[in-house]
Amino acid sequence: MAKKAPRRTAQRIAEVTLELFNRFGEPNVSTTLISSELNISPGNLYYHFPSKDALVNHLFDDYEAAMLGLLDAAADVHDVEDAWFFLHSLFEQVWNHRFLYRDLNNLLSGNRHLETHFHAVLERKTQAFRHLLESLAAAGLMRIDPDSIETLSASMSVMVTYWLSYEYVRNPRQALEPASASLALSRGAKHVLALLTPYMASADLQAHLQSLTAVYSDPAA
Repeated sequence: MAKKAPRRTAQRIAEVTLELFNRFGEPNVSTTLISSELNISPGNLYYHFPSKDALVNHLFDDYEAAMLGLLDAAADVHDVEDAWFFLHSLFEQVWNHRFLYRDLNNLLSGNRHLETHFHAVLERKTQAFRHLLESLAAAGLMRIDPDSIETLSASMSVMVTYWLSYEYVRNPRQALEPASASLALSRGAKHVLALLTPYMASADLQAHLQSLTAVYSDPAA
């Protein structure tokens, strides 16, 4: 059997760096640690990524492409089940690059690429929620006026953007560990979707929405 071709060094560096950033936070991971984890020389690392910022930018660009692709799917949301699935998928993307959200303010203050591009992602995120709400309203599932759509879409975007920060403050030692992923994602999706409840067109739809979000029991949430 033919041997599989080894993964390109740049790809290996990016994958290991993402794992380290997600686990320890970007400020706590040095290029020396990355080189050691990969068992390569610092010179080899710098050949592929001349600086730590270059690594951050590469990982962000991967995140941006995945997130923007997902946000395009907001147009396919036609009922509350679609909305639940969309939100859960959105939080999965956030989780996959959670170091960006954990250290967001610090990263934005020192990296011009992230400062400009993350702002654009945030705008697209809010726009996607606006389309989602308009679609549900057009289907007769929500009673909501245009001004409330603007406010609610911004509120949903804020909650998605800072949910992991909230999780981290609640439980700094475990919140961002892989074992916490399922609970963190479901909890985030539940609370964002719950913002829609007062606007549901009927009590039956409100009850249905609540049943979708009752996927776990956590008295502290």
